[in-house]
Amino acid sequence: MAGNQRVYKQRIRSTQTLQKVFRAMELIASSRIGAARRSAAEAGPYDHALSQAVAAVGTYSGLDHPITREREDTDRVAVVVVTSDRGMAGAYSATILRESERLIEHLVEDGKEPILFTYGRRAQNYFAFRGRTVEHSWTGDSDRPSAEHIEEVATRLLEYFLAPADSGGVAEVHIVFTRYVSMVSQVPEVRRMLPLTVVDLGGPGEINREDIAATQAVQLSAIKGTQPLYEFVPSTSKVLDALLTRYVGSRIRNALLQSAASELASRQQAMHTATDNAEELITTYTRLANAARQADITQEISEIVSGADSLAAE
Repeated sequence: MAGNQRVYKQRIRSTQTLQKVFRAMELIASSRIGAARRSAAEAGPYDHALSQAVAAVGTYSGLDHPITREREDTDRVAVVVVTSDRGMAGAYSATILRESERLIEHLVEDGKEPILFTYGRRAQNYFAFRGRTVEHSWTGDSDRPSAEHIEEVATRLLEYFLAPADSGGVAEVHIVFTRYVSMVSQVPEVRRMLPLTVVDLGGPGEINREDIAATQAVQLSAIKGTQPLYEFVPSTSKVLDALLTRYVGSRIRNALLQSAASELASRQQAMHTATDNAEELITTYTRLANAARQADITQEISEIVSGADSLAAE
């Protein structure tokens, strides 16, 4: 029984060490989640203003641009998987990897060739372990994406989409990320970022029809009779080219910021749960250690009494 006491005391010490690690990770995530949520929320007005600008130009140009055209010269499709750099975030990365596998399977069934891009070490290690080729990886700041990293991701994906088929170009760009809803709810999403489409529901990679309609309504309500005339300098195509490039970059930035906030929220919640579970384990091991100690004392007393009875009998 003395051996059992040593085992339980060792487990208590190891669990207490893990509990300190879990608590530290929870505090770090809690200190960063506020900034991540603000960054994701503050990007909204800029994205809306940019959508309005694209809609205004699109009203007079018809959104005829390479970024909005369907490509039929290649079956290659870029898939960007956004996960975390580290673990201890609950099912955050596992959920995204599961959704990415479903997307890849669906694309293969449609006769397309998925080209993998990863953001975060978890996705990079996942595909490397399974022997899958990753075209490009970004790591190091999944919970706090820098402006330079976001710009690099957007530029690289645009280059692949606009490149000729014989130079490795892709026909579509899909991104698998996690949309932040609240501290207890983060929803995995799969979005087609390129080519851009005009749809009735807004989202990453989509130009909302309501934005175009609202822009036209504002423009027409400001005047009576003749419609307004615009002069685009240096030209409509160049203005649209600059706006759509920024639009794609803003949508990718939105997805990465949403993922960063979701990662920190998942980690904070997971570490809080792990800390509570560690406390319960410590309580259980302490009770077992006390029971083993009491059993040892009882056994020693029984041995002393038996010895005294044997001496008295002699």
